Amino acid sequence: MGWSWKKPVFTALLGAAVASGLTVLVLILVEATNVLLSPDIKFGIVFDAGSSHTALFVYQWPADKENGTGVVSQALACQVEGPGISAYTSNPTRAGESLQGCLQEALALIPETQHRKTPLFLGATAGMRLLSQKNSSQARDIFAAVTQVLARAPVDFRGAEILAGRDEGAFGWITINYLLGMLVKVPRVAGGGDQGVCLGLVTLPGGRTWGQGWGWRAGAGVSVARPPQRQPAGPLRHPCYHSGYRATLDLAPLSESPCVHTAAPRNLAQNRTVEGTGSPGECVSAIRELFDFSCQHAGSCAFDGVYQPPLHGRFYAFSSFYYTLHFLNLTSGQSLSLANATVWEFCNKTWKLVEASYPGQDRWLRDYCASGLYILTLLHQGYGFSEETWPRVEFHKQAGGTDIGWTLGYMLNLTGLIPAEAPAQGRAQSHGVWATGVVFVALTLVAVLMAAAVQLAWREGPGEEAPA
Repeated sequence: MGWSWKKPVFTALLGAAVASGLTVLVLILVEATNVLLSPDIKFGIVFDAGSSHTALFVYQWPADKENGTGVVSQALACQVEGPGISAYTSNPTRAGESLQGCLQEALALIPETQHRKTPLFLGATAGMRLLSQKNSSQARDIFAAVTQVLARAPVDFRGAEILAGRDEGAFGWITINYLLGMLVKVPRVAGGGDQGVCLGLVTLPGGRTWGQGWGWRAGAGVSVARPPQRQPAGPLRHPCYHSGYRATLDLAPLSESPCVHTAAPRNLAQNRTVEGTGSPGECVSAIRELFDFSCQHAGSCAFDGVYQPPLHGRFYAFSSFYYTLHFLNLTSGQSLSLANATVWEFCNKTWKLVEASYPGQDRWLRDYCASGLYILTLLHQGYGFSEETWPRVEFHKQAGGTDIGWTLGYMLNLTGLIPAEAPAQGRAQSHGVWATGVVFVALTLVAVLMAAAVQLAWREGPGEEAPA
């Protein structure tokens, strides 16, 4: 049999390959539609320089944003080793150096290509607020040391500042309502309960602008400092510490604090031995001396002449509220009467029994009695939460996997100052068109390979000349 069949077969295969290839091209050009590609992720870093410690938070959000505001979520939380930056008055350089560990951890998380675009902020709260009043020169030296370290980082450092107490509270309120979706819910409707009603926030930072000292650490310090003023030389007996507790404390910082308005005796500025008497009743009396409740008789007032609207809706309490009551197992909806009974029972325990019951918790263990009584006094007598309204207060550390505090609210506000990037565009086909295109690509390859095989056989066959 001759080889005359090869030419028409070769021509047919070549034509099929061309037709199939053109079909693929048409599918790509005609059926493709413009699509928005996934947006890049932007990052922001915030240092929370508090009174007792510093924490770093890394937040992230889509570069194209949503409704002009970044959809911010927490990507990292890092606790800086050592005390708060306000404690480095004798060696300001160490304040800056202490931030390096967490900063490097943040830089390792953020892609290197994003470093120069990542804003970095440091906000200082109670500790630096008090230090700036006590010794503005020392506060400036610490900020200079911190700025020197952070300005050298390969990020967009936007500066360090002291947050006013009202701003700290406002950003905290934004944080919790954002995390729980209360800022985007529909307005309240008839029969809709509390839907759309924002949550109230109960904070207990280290200090506050109004009164500058109602916070727990300042309050506990005053409650320790005042009784000794009425005691002779020798060990200071204090009811807020457990019976049997004995330690040597430096009381100089208490007498120098703006929170202590009474004249301190000379020997208060020395190391003194403090002995606990474990008397919760006397401790509550000492704590109540911190507040002026006389304005409550006139109407809507919490204490010290500060206006307070009527209690309404739900409230979130975090920070030291949560840590203290969580330690005492009082964050699961217990009643006010049970909370009081639990705290008093704990305060009546001897220091020896407390140490044995909670090994490895020496740092804050001595303070939980005083802080528990302080919190109950503040919420009940100060803010007016009763047995009936106490269940409205919820104690939390996180919401939606994000730490509750002022830093996220701060970051939400700051991302409004960062220009949104237009989303990148690309072209894509539907799944059916894509699958059809794959089939035609395969047919094209098969036709080309078969045509090449025919041509090869043609060249090797007798009596006929293969096409060039």
